[in-house]
Amino acid sequence: MATPFDRRSFLKISGLGLAGAFLASCSFGGGTRAGAEGLLRAAFSQPINDLDPHGPSSVDESTLLASRLVYDTPIRRNGEKLEPSVATSWEQTTPTTWVLSLRDDVTFHDGTPLTAQDVKASLERVRDAGTAQSALWTSVVEVEATDDHTVRVVTDEPLGTLPVNLTLLFILPADKMDGEGFFRKPIGSGPFRVESFTPSSSLELVATDYWDGKPALERAELPYLPETSSQITALRTGELDVLWPVPPDQVRQLDGRDGIELDTVSSWAYYFNWFNCGREPFTDPRVRRALWKAVDVATIVENLFGPGAELMTAPIPSTVFGHAPQQPYPYDPEAAKRELAEAGYGDGFRTSLMWFSGTGPLADGLAQAMISDWAKIGVVVEAQNVEKAEWLQRLNDKDFDMDLQINTVTTGDADFTLGRLYDSAADRMGYANPELDSLLRRAHRESDQATRGELYARACRIIWDDAVGIFPAALVSTYARRSEVRGFEPVPSNQPDLRGVRLEN
Repeated sequence: MATPFDRRSFLKISGLGLAGAFLASCSFGGGTRAGAEGLLRAAFSQPINDLDPHGPSSVDESTLLASRLVYDTPIRRNGEKLEPSVATSWEQTTPTTWVLSLRDDVTFHDGTPLTAQDVKASLERVRDAGTAQSALWTSVVEVEATDDHTVRVVTDEPLGTLPVNLTLLFILPADKMDGEGFFRKPIGSGPFRVESFTPSSSLELVATDYWDGKPALERAELPYLPETSSQITALRTGELDVLWPVPPDQVRQLDGRDGIELDTVSSWAYYFNWFNCGREPFTDPRVRRALWKAVDVATIVENLFGPGAELMTAPIPSTVFGHAPQQPYPYDPEAAKRELAEAGYGDGFRTSLMWFSGTGPLADGLAQAMISDWAKIGVVVEAQNVEKAEWLQRLNDKDFDMDLQINTVTTGDADFTLGRLYDSAADRMGYANPELDSLLRRAHRESDQATRGELYARACRIIWDDAVGIFPAALVSTYARRSEVRGFEPVPSNQPDLRGVRLEN
């Protein structure tokens, strides 16, 4: 639910430098509304690079945003609840078997019917893709289309997270999805079809006769404007209808301006600073805790982000299922020095912090603030602000001392982050804890939500107390829109549903 602007605001990334070219290509005329003739222009702060919802970009917010508009999933998330979409019902018939019943009136954009075979092929494709989403489906051993509108999923152990995971299973046509060039102009069954797509530049969509009601819009365009100043200018002049997330330091450019409205919502995105727990000196939890106590997290978050972030109280945001608040680490440099001495580092040590500027709002400032605080206890940290490609390669190779980044809990469920990243088998930051593994795997198998919540509460405490990382800030999204835009609902995922949006003069 949206909250008044003066509570929260939020920025994600800005980027490369093509905004002027985009604005020059627009034919709106100065000061005119972008949404003429049923066209909504909505700009997200990240470029849409790929429309393959099962591929390497399967958990990127921009690909997910586009996928929600173009494709269907068996189940949808509506606030804190799961509701039917292509699947009218789902039932766990045995501990290791789920049965989905599908609608019989869903068609792809080329007019062919969507059947159980398409759901089967899509699930098998994402399971076998070896991408970030694949980890959600590793226990699936068989997918059977028992008839055109029934799917049976068999797992090698109970999979209680299957319903929430199905909110990420985008359904593609089985006979076309592996075709050459399919994702340049893909076919889905969602409320909009792709008219044209230029990676990192623009996605143009046209409304369809969707099974759940045709969108109020005729068309939607999602351009990428990498320069923040150009985003703000385009919204103010009417060359954009909607912009999100708005940088905290740019909100004042829009707040109170005639014709522009601001809405905010706590998001599922948050900053963390991982320690490489498999590399000295971070193999010692005393060192990790000392470095956390050496950082004045509360002051940094308040001064740097203001209303654009909330202080973290667990290793996942408070908006996510499975969150359990923990005791904050006190800012205590003297205690940090004592603990370092007890661990054998009384004279401090040298280490490094890796990040890339585009990871999120004010990332450079957050990194430098932490480095400054660590210097006060004798820990000299080399700043390694690298290109994203290098950062990703080093992250995957665990070639870092500390890593600062943003994560988004894409499903709104702790399993997506805790279960996927902190299980020893994942080996993402060199941390291994058999007790934590047991909790996470039990929660992954469990179908009862109350029991799952209790298990994740215990998992949150272990990760927090062992200081696997420092968890400073949960981000807040500010959406800015022209007053002519009605029915637009901000969401914590940064993937708004445009079906109900309309334009009024």
